[in-house]
Amino acid sequence: MNRIVSITALGGTLILALAPAASAQTHNVAHGSGHLMVLPSELKWGDVPSLPPGAQIVVIEGPLNEAKPITARIKFPANYRLPAHTHPVIEHVTVLSGTFNMGAGDKLDMSKTMPLTVGGFAIMQPGTPHFAWTAEETIVQIHSVGPWGVTYVNPADDPRKK
Repeated sequence: MNRIVSITALGGTLILALAPAASAQTHNVAHGSGHLMVLPSELKWGDVPSLPPGAQIVVIEGPLNEAKPITARIKFPANYRLPAHTHPVIEHVTVLSGTFNMGAGDKLDMSKTMPLTVGGFAIMQPGTPHFAWTAEETIVQIHSVGPWGVTYVNPADDPRKK
């Protein structure tokens, strides 16, 4: 049985706002058992207003605005820069493709990052300032328990305020 996992976007500076297309068509295999199976071709990517332009997201499990498990994928284009920011909840990041260069601190410093290649993993504790950049298209998968959001260390970096 097919169903669309829908996401409710909330306003404010902490909640990640999503485009309506950011969802995954999923298959409920055991009729209400909660088991889901998703093929990459079923993912419907959408823009991420809380990140600099170019990033796209698909929420596989959610919703992001509630205290429930979250699984989402974020696709970053080549030569992307993600300024220093924090999240209100723990963030588990797994690199699915490309190289995700991550660092911790209050300002994006490309010389102070670790290149996470396919299979690479990072855990960022709540409130820990961190940043990232890519040289090639990169896809990461994020796991957490919501509510999830983004707060920039420097408010001028927040694309929602531009």
